[in-house]
Amino acid sequence: MLSASGCHGDRVEQRGISFVLLCTQGRPFTRCLERYGLTCAFFSVLGGTIAFSLGLAIGPERIVNFFEQVSFGPIDLGARAQQALELYRRFDFWAIAISALTPVPYMIFSWVGGMAEVSLLKFVGISLVFRTMRFGGEALLFYFFGEKARRLVEKYFNLATIAVIILLAVLVYVMKKLGHIFTG
Repeated sequence: MLSASGCHGDRVEQRGISFVLLCTQGRPFTRCLERYGLTCAFFSVLGGTIAFSLGLAIGPERIVNFFEQVSFGPIDLGARAQQALELYRRFDFWAIAISALTPVPYMIFSWVGGMAEVSLLKFVGISLVFRTMRFGGEALLFYFFGEKARRLVEKYFNLATIAVIILLAVLVYVMKKLGHIFTG
């Protein structure tokens, strides 16, 4: 149960930590949006860190062995699991950042991050930045658009974050291809 006081003199109590649910209950939240955004980001990263720790406790050997045991036919799931862990290690920043910012399941990527034995400090740092960006973006929408923001967030926020990630990837690709022009 989350509670906060001092937002326009109201005492607000809601179950769950969904930022959308917290901010769309018909009350004026403009003075405390940043508090809710930071609270949601903090507890989301805390949950992700717990999932990361569980993944770390399980370890890569156990997960690969598990998938080797459940392999069937010509598909070697153990090798696929090993390949997935190696890809996560190689692209750890992007895996954490994208899962923290978009609708990709953050908890699953948190577990896999632990299993891939990514640095805990790196995981927490990237998660804090990008989860805060996600909930901060929602807070800004609620601040500027009020109740109308609920419909925007429910309908378009995930799509917008995916579009931004794709645009950033294209921008990085173009910058790498045209880098010689800028270093000239």
